[in-house]
Amino acid sequence: MGTLIIGVAGGSGSGKSTIARRIANGLAPARVAVVDMDAYYRHRPDLTFDERKQLNWDHPDAVDIERFIADIDALAAGQAIDKPVYDYSTHLRSQHSERIPPADVVIVDGILLFTDERLRERCALKVFVDTDADERLIRRLRRDVEERGRPLDTIIDQYLTTVKPMHLQFVEPTKRYADMIVPRGGENTVAIGMIISTLQQRIEATTW
Repeated sequence: MGTLIIGVAGGSGSGKSTIARRIANGLAPARVAVVDMDAYYRHRPDLTFDERKQLNWDHPDAVDIERFIADIDALAAGQAIDKPVYDYSTHLRSQHSERIPPADVVIVDGILLFTDERLRERCALKVFVDTDADERLIRRLRRDVEERGRPLDTIIDQYLTTVKPMHLQFVEPTKRYADMIVPRGGENTVAIGMIISTLQQRIEATTW
């Protein structure tokens, strides 16, 4: 069977990663890989740490899109990839990578996933996670404080200066490209169940 590429987009803190994981778990025993677009932020060791902190990580130019597309194409062709590992504490790519084996279904998620036409064309199903802005901000605050150890004032400053305006300029408009829009993020078990059922039918159809 051919590898299915499933795209999951939406704002920061919308629940994309949660939905991707739940879809992956629901598709067992099919082989499923999950690839996050965040891992493909550009590696900028030429800049100082303070300079890297000032970069606009919510703009499409922040992503190494060519490598991301090349890795998605490799997975689609049944090949394994070495996915980069991004270190948020240093704003640099780690020296280590994560081996992603070939899979029947590849779920890719990222806030800017649908901004690039080439990526949209590669997705057999495009899902946009549509979560209230206040809820997305709260989730982002909790994640960055608890998981990434970032000071609260820097998180709020980044949200106001880049995250929110970039969401309105680049992320929200890509909702029109979605095949399915999922409100309330990972809490929407009905929508997630529908996605899993749809993909299971696609997988079964290609195995005959």
